[in-house]
Amino acid sequence: MMLDDEACYAALRARNAGFDGRFFVGVSSTGIYCRPVCPARTPKQENCSFYASAAAAEAAGYRPCLRCRPELAPDLLRLEGESRLAGLAAKRMESDGLSDETLSGLAGSLGITDRHLRRLFVREYGAPPVAWLQTRRLLTAKRLLTDTGLSVTQVAMDAGFGSVRRLNALFRSRYTLSPTDFRKKAKVGPGPESPIALSLAYRPPLAWERLLRFFELREIAGVEHTEGSRYMRTVSVSRKGKTCKGWIEVRNVPERNMLRLSLSSSLFPVINQVLMRVRFLFDLDCSPDEVQKGIGGMRVGEEPIFEPGLRVPHSFDGFEMAVRAVMGRQITVRAARTLATRVAAHLGEPIETPFKELTLIFPSPEQICGLGTEVEDRLGSLGVTGARSRSIMAVAEALRKGEIRLGPDSDVEEEIKHLATLTGFGPWTVEYLALRALGWPDAFPSTDYGVRKALGNPPQGEVEALARTWSPWRAYALVALWDYLQKARREKAGPVL
Repeated sequence: MMLDDEACYAALRARNAGFDGRFFVGVSSTGIYCRPVCPARTPKQENCSFYASAAAAEAAGYRPCLRCRPELAPDLLRLEGESRLAGLAAKRMESDGLSDETLSGLAGSLGITDRHLRRLFVREYGAPPVAWLQTRRLLTAKRLLTDTGLSVTQVAMDAGFGSVRRLNALFRSRYTLSPTDFRKKAKVGPGPESPIALSLAYRPPLAWERLLRFFELREIAGVEHTEGSRYMRTVSVSRKGKTCKGWIEVRNVPERNMLRLSLSSSLFPVINQVLMRVRFLFDLDCSPDEVQKGIGGMRVGEEPIFEPGLRVPHSFDGFEMAVRAVMGRQITVRAARTLATRVAAHLGEPIETPFKELTLIFPSPEQICGLGTEVEDRLGSLGVTGARSRSIMAVAEALRKGEIRLGPDSDVEEEIKHLATLTGFGPWTVEYLALRALGWPDAFPSTDYGVRKALGNPPQGEVEALARTWSPWRAYALVALWDYLQKARREKAGPVL
């Protein structure tokens, strides 16, 4: 990434939250690097150097600021070409729990050579993949040491180091402190068995209430619940053959441009994956100013329908979203929600949580595959048609075998091709999953009934022509149209998921 020093310094002086995560500033007079929103006194321009990533700042010899905490900064959506490949590689390292997958294996999964991957990373992040990974691990460890009461040994494991010795060595070489020294300086969080609360920054504005309304209309009883200004759900995350199950609770802290995530201690071993999925669920890496530039003038007739801070509601679990999409074809939101709730109630796994509304883990692909030839009978007794049952089995088997990925670390173009080959997956279902399970900001199921209804039922060609004017932010335009339709007919849920 090419950074303009004058523009970066102007953003730093203004503490412009729109630039949070876009760059980091190293201050030579202190040896510390910060986010552009750091509340500390603005350093002199001659003492500032600007870096595309925390890894690049640490490679230049700077230590992370303890006030603005660079580990909390939002990431960037990388949408095109080789920038997208570098971002996808970073997501896969995160989704793998910051483990020691070989660089050649990671590059091979993206269809490129490890040498080319190194070039892309240096160009995009200002540091090679190994340096980026080390910095990510260190910042994760720093976050856990600050916000939890986990033992140093557990922090080392959960941050991806594999041993306390490796954690100690890197802490001393980068931060001139041992993990125990750092913990003494930090305010220690709750005990190792207690739930913990972590912060996730975003670039304002964030239309939080609008997001919650969307989730509330579609929530699966027992699995998720929206109450007031908070969102809660049960979760199941696997890593290296081990599955961790628990719960999360998310609240908005608008005065700090952060979400506050509370999670059960059972999820500590997969904390990186949980953090990444929560960021994805609420679209926290969005740059709202860019979206507003693209579609801020949207209107239906004479009525403006775009709300600043609009986000695309993604998914926490890709399989759960695929089941919703399959069951939601050509039926109303309410009907799809009823079917999903029945599936969870009859096939889900009971779980104890502090919330009376959260009692079930949604069925996994393995559980559905375990039904075998009985899948149509078991799902049919719940009101799911035979065709939809076969589609659910097809996606479950593809996920179990690793033939497809559904999540923030997915290669959208490849997965769209794979999804289109599955039994019963037509254009609407594939585009809907590109929108919510793959996070593609330009996804747009143009045949969606709700879209056409919101636009006044124009011919299909006119819908597609209009949608092209909203590219590459058509997913956000779609959410604006759905919300407009819901607002116009609040007593009747529109026939979209």
